[in-house]
Amino acid sequence: MNVSDFMDRHYRHFNARETLAAARSFKEMIEQKNGRMMVTLAGAMSTGELGISLAEMIRQGKVHAITSTAANLEEDIFNLVAHDEYRVIENWRALSADDEVALLEEGFNRVTDTCIPETVMRHIEARLLKLWQRAADTNQPKTPAEFMFELLEDPELPQHFQVPRENSWVAAAKDAGIPVFVPGIEDSTLGNIFTGRVIDGRLSGHHALKTGTMQLEKLATWYRETSKDHPIGFFQIGGGIAGDFSICVVPMMRQDLKEDIPLWSYFCQISDAATSYGGYSGAVPNEKITWEKLALETPKFMIQSDASIVAPLIFAYVLGL
Repeated sequence: MNVSDFMDRHYRHFNARETLAAARSFKEMIEQKNGRMMVTLAGAMSTGELGISLAEMIRQGKVHAITSTAANLEEDIFNLVAHDEYRVIENWRALSADDEVALLEEGFNRVTDTCIPETVMRHIEARLLKLWQRAADTNQPKTPAEFMFELLEDPELPQHFQVPRENSWVAAAKDAGIPVFVPGIEDSTLGNIFTGRVIDGRLSGHHALKTGTMQLEKLATWYRETSKDHPIGFFQIGGGIAGDFSICVVPMMRQDLKEDIPLWSYFCQISDAATSYGGYSGAVPNEKITWEKLALETPKFMIQSDASIVAPLIFAYVLGL
């Protein structure tokens, strides 16, 4: 029994039923309605190696734009070049504060059960610093994703790959030519490093990086042009800035620019955040109607579960696996 048949047979109630309904609607959106899909990445999905399934979705034309936290952008590349140097802690819940100090002293940064070595951050920093400096010196700023795409063109980089390149969603996005938006780079390791290099003078200024508002303008252009011929869906993994930034492009265009632009035509969020007072990540989809993000008739799904489990299942269903 393949994944799709298994889900059709067993996923009948509760979060399982919601997962199956979301997967079926996603598939219908792409295959029957000729739709396009924005995927947003929060959390530590790249360290969780979501790239294995997400990259295939991109290659198969099931994902057409991505909004990612800067952490997920960089951690996809970290995993690509240093996967074998990571350390998995199977009993991570039993770690003491002293155990954490020991990991720090060994040069590891822990994300739940997975420890990222500090060495890979310095490796990528050394390569990116040259690109940042050139962009600053020539006054040709790039987005965080454009810098990563440029890094992937370095002929010396593949010798450092420790997993197949096809496991990288960033590489897949570059190859497919789909837009990748990365707001809030300051909330990431490389964003911290970039700022540090401006402070210590190795970078002549912040102007090497395109701002979030510049990226929002680019997203508006993409949405405007794409929505002329295709309904556009929104598949949100986690909460945070990746989802907040991109979903707001529609009310911005409708309310601030007074454009007759369609609302998002599909919405699904996977989050373990419970609905709470003022908790955006846990807000029910209907709340987005009042903000002119979703319509009354928009298919809406809220799956309260672990995205590292649910997202690959939905991707497998959409791919017909």
